[in-house]
Amino acid sequence: MQIQPFLLSDDLPLGTVYGALLNDRATVQRLAPQFDSAPYKAAPRAPVLYIKPRNTFASDGAAVATPAELRIDATIGLVIGEKANRVTADQALKHVAGFVLASDLTLPHDNYYRPAIRQRDRDGFLPLSALLQGDAGFDPDKATLSISVNGRPVYERSFATLVRPAAQLIADVTEFMTLAVGDVLLLGPGEASPVARAGDQVHITVPGLGELRHSVAEEKLA
Repeated sequence: MQIQPFLLSDDLPLGTVYGALLNDRATVQRLAPQFDSAPYKAAPRAPVLYIKPRNTFASDGAAVATPAELRIDATIGLVIGEKANRVTADQALKHVAGFVLASDLTLPHDNYYRPAIRQRDRDGFLPLSALLQGDAGFDPDKATLSISVNGRPVYERSFATLVRPAAQLIADVTEFMTLAVGDVLLLGPGEASPVARAGDQVHITVPGLGELRHSVAEEKLA
């Protein structure tokens, strides 16, 4: 059976989705005592990345099945429109075709030392918007994001607190790997993301960019 591509627009299939951990200053500050402990005894110097594989991709409006309470690490994704390899921060955003809103879902955990595949890479755990351009002058580094659950505001974050702003994140990632057309680089979770449970309706908004909605359902065992 041929696998159909997940399309961000009519002519842009979604490639690999990379997320960046520890890209929020408050999170890094909270975890600083752990970084100073063995075996690492220092905070990571390069971007800490993870992958959201194809099975996690879900469309705007999806119903996401979960076996338990989940955490909503909502963020903005940078959609690569031109192959990027060893680009400078000054040139980085020229390789971006647009943005997506991502509801990066995970079962709650706080482990930054081992891949959290069982928690973060479950089926449908990445509802995504279509490709967005944003209003004229939209700047992801100055954007804000809000989350409502069942119509009630539960969370707000600012991207002005990123450890690596959008252009610097692209520059640091492409120093050791190539980002291809259609790949998405998520700017990463904010601190103290909210949770949702089966039956909840989630609404994510970034003023000047767009919105994303999905619901949460109880996972049924076969």
